[in-house]
Amino acid sequence: MRRLRTIAVTSTIALALTALAAVPASAVTSEAGEVTGEQEFVVLFAEGTSKADAAAAVTAAGGTIVSENTDVGVATVRTTDADFVADAAAQGVIEGTAQNRVVADVPEARSASGDAKKLDEAEAEVRATAGTATAPKVAAAKKGAAAVEPLASLQWDMKQIGATPDGSYKYEKGSKKVLVGILDTGVDGAHPDIAPNFDAKRSRNFTVDIPVDANGATIDGPCEEEPDQSCTDPSDVDENGHGTHVASTIGSPINGIGIAGVAPNVSLVNLRAGQDSGYFFLQPSLDALTYAGKIGVDVVNMSYYVDPWLFNCTNNSADSPADQQEQRTIITAMQRALDFARLRGVTLIAAAGNGATDYTKAMTDAGSPDFADVPGEVAYTRDLLDPASCVSMPSEGKGVVAVSSTGQTKRKAYYSDYGNGYVDVAAPGGDVYDTPAGTRDYAGGILAAYPAALAASEGAIDDAGNVVVPWAVKSCDAAGTTCGYYQYLQGTSMASPHAVGVAALIVSKYGLPDIIRGGKYLPAQLVEARLKQSAVATACPVPAAFTYTRTLPTGAVVTDTHTCEGTKAKNGFYGSGIVNALRAVGH
Repeated sequence: MRRLRTIAVTSTIALALTALAAVPASAVTSEAGEVTGEQEFVVLFAEGTSKADAAAAVTAAGGTIVSENTDVGVATVRTTDADFVADAAAQGVIEGTAQNRVVADVPEARSASGDAKKLDEAEAEVRATAGTATAPKVAAAKKGAAAVEPLASLQWDMKQIGATPDGSYKYEKGSKKVLVGILDTGVDGAHPDIAPNFDAKRSRNFTVDIPVDANGATIDGPCEEEPDQSCTDPSDVDENGHGTHVASTIGSPINGIGIAGVAPNVSLVNLRAGQDSGYFFLQPSLDALTYAGKIGVDVVNMSYYVDPWLFNCTNNSADSPADQQEQRTIITAMQRALDFARLRGVTLIAAAGNGATDYTKAMTDAGSPDFADVPGEVAYTRDLLDPASCVSMPSEGKGVVAVSSTGQTKRKAYYSDYGNGYVDVAAPGGDVYDTPAGTRDYAGGILAAYPAALAASEGAIDDAGNVVVPWAVKSCDAAGTTCGYYQYLQGTSMASPHAVGVAALIVSKYGLPDIIRGGKYLPAQLVEARLKQSAVATACPVPAAFTYTRTLPTGAVVTDTHTCEGTKAKNGFYGSGIVNALRAVGH
């Protein structure tokens, strides 16, 4: 869920993606450990505030607006005033501020190029199975056999939800008029199994790369080379791989290469809101959502949470007053953007998270704020968080469909967050331990597109383009001239795009012409209703307190017990059930 790479913030609270806040490059640290110099804040204005009044309030507080989103009443502000937060609070039209902290010490693995990449615990479990084994051999596509994609036999996930040639494809493959927005780390628009459905014209990048952190360590890696030296990647680039994997699951076309997505004919729009490193900032998320509402996007996938707080609490006693108001600001700003998009026909779907946590019970957050080594601020454990006043955004936003993850046997994945009243539906997201013996099998993950440049930098392919790890696969067309790469990942980040694909099929089949923006339109409420009604109701395990047993690479055996509450029709593991493409659009 934060994913970026299926993300993770800490080993105990891992999501399939994490969001990074914007970083003031010129901030410095005083001897007292305080951040001085220029800083950045996201400022939230009272609803109905005019642009002129907003600018006047920021100026009075000692700041300068550098970007605005008037649709939801926020602005990114820079200031050198150490008292900016207090001065802003004194302005009647300013409801709150959220600091874009100086980021340092990004945890996780590094690619062969040395760039830091966030890998949450769930994703790392897939890579840990690699060892020295070689990748599986897959036959090349055969001429005249276009009905089944070359890697279809490895797509247990599509079989689980009926998205196959003899399933939903017979009735609906999606419409190019249906736009699916990918709020993620980017989408590799040149990947041969994405390019035919990639909408370059509408795609946008709302982020700016952060080359290094406050200590000089790599965050997103170097910016572009000469002549531009731009820190803003093109809108068809994904240097993390997470967004490309998500997009591929939703809409890889039936074209004789690799795999087919749930909705192989829809249009894929890159609405990049995440950094290369796997963080997601507040401002890019707001901008991506409002843009989606304006251009007629029908469904969005959000496999992440907004940093730096996994859970945003309105009045948690362990947080300082300043941190409390910041979290309230994040909740309010995100909900405004979610509402803006949903009222314009955008169905909002998000990953439930990879923390193996019941979101309806008192929770522990040991990883927030998740920007380590920030002067004057460290991560700390917040115990017994009240679910009524602590929410994770966007998955717990109003109007958002939260998706839990299943493995090959349809059991809830061991890492998936859950909760009766939190999870709306379930979908295949992979579980490498969902095997008869409970031992690791990377094929229990979800296979989808992998950017070639990233595969090379991560050492997954050699100089000749051959795959040298078991968690990646190469597939070529019948002529052998066009090839693409694919990787196994697991996480609720991988589950949510399956639900998004089904939602896109629903809009494709039942949507009406959008006479204002073009394309198709179906109110989000109707899409959600059909998505849930067509899901396959799945009962809690018996006993309801299900124990997961995993044998780690070290040989240690780990057991965790998760309790499923509710009925077969609606429960904490599966919500209304496992999404099903055939039932959603079939006859």
